[in-house]
Amino acid sequence: MATEPTTVLLERAPVSASTRAAAVYATALDYWALTKPEVNFLVLITTTAAFYLASRNGAVRFLTLIHILVGTLLVASGAGTLNQFLERSFDAKMRRTVRRSVAAGRVSPVNALLFGIALSVAGVLYLAAVNILTALLAGLTLLSYLFLYTPLKRVTPLCTLVGAIPGAAPPLIGWAAARGQLNAAAWVLYIVVFLWQFPHFMAIAWMYRDDYARAGYHVLPNQSSRNRFVSWQSFVCSLALVPMALIPGLTAGSGTVYSVGAVLLSLVFLYFSGRFAFHRSNITARQLLASSIVYLPLLFALLVLDKR
Repeated sequence: MATEPTTVLLERAPVSASTRAAAVYATALDYWALTKPEVNFLVLITTTAAFYLASRNGAVRFLTLIHILVGTLLVASGAGTLNQFLERSFDAKMRRTVRRSVAAGRVSPVNALLFGIALSVAGVLYLAAVNILTALLAGLTLLSYLFLYTPLKRVTPLCTLVGAIPGAAPPLIGWAAARGQLNAAAWVLYIVVFLWQFPHFMAIAWMYRDDYARAGYHVLPNQSSRNRFVSWQSFVCSLALVPMALIPGLTAGSGTVYSVGAVLLSLVFLYFSGRFAFHRSNITARQLLASSIVYLPLLFALLVLDKR
């Protein structure tokens, strides 16, 4: 009796519900990864802290806070998605990013583009319902991140400076949502996040320097000036963070607990930055990266807990 090839039988076999569910789950994870949730975590922490600090007399409008977090998350997710769309061909050349959804081909570039645009537009419009200033800040952050910082990574090491400008915007968005305006205290938070980004990114750039070079990114200068560039950006910016982080305590915005904690945290961060700056290796870079991830959330948590 004639039999059909096994492959034909498999093609005709119905797809089980569990298989379909697994495929949907895998696709959802790919789209979730497009939004860069690990970055969004820090964005939401600094936005929330700034909103709370800007709330007058401790009267936090929780519904407004929820709205601002939803809108900020949408814009940040859209920025992360569109960044991966723009850099898909370069991500495919780097071991660190080759498995990203678009670079690996699991999400098509068109779908990533549409998804990123939808998230970004929805986020800006959502924030506009809170107030126009927050929407304006979010829109400018999105555009400068995508169309200034992203292309400059392939042109000049000064991209770090340019990228730090929109990267420090979340506290401004949170403050503007609570007050409808920005004042000196809001800009102090901005400068803290601005300075923090340099040692944070220098650690990443050093650890993956070969990857970046392979993909054609110029996030670090050539060999002759690289060490000096990395040392200055990591150590000097960490050093500047020590007095800057103390300003909320000196201006009576926070109490003694914050001031003591800020000094200790900043000195520990400075220690790891100094170790990396003067003994550059993947080990010291990894330690600096870990300390940077701990430093910022703890500092903002202290600000919230010891608000005057």
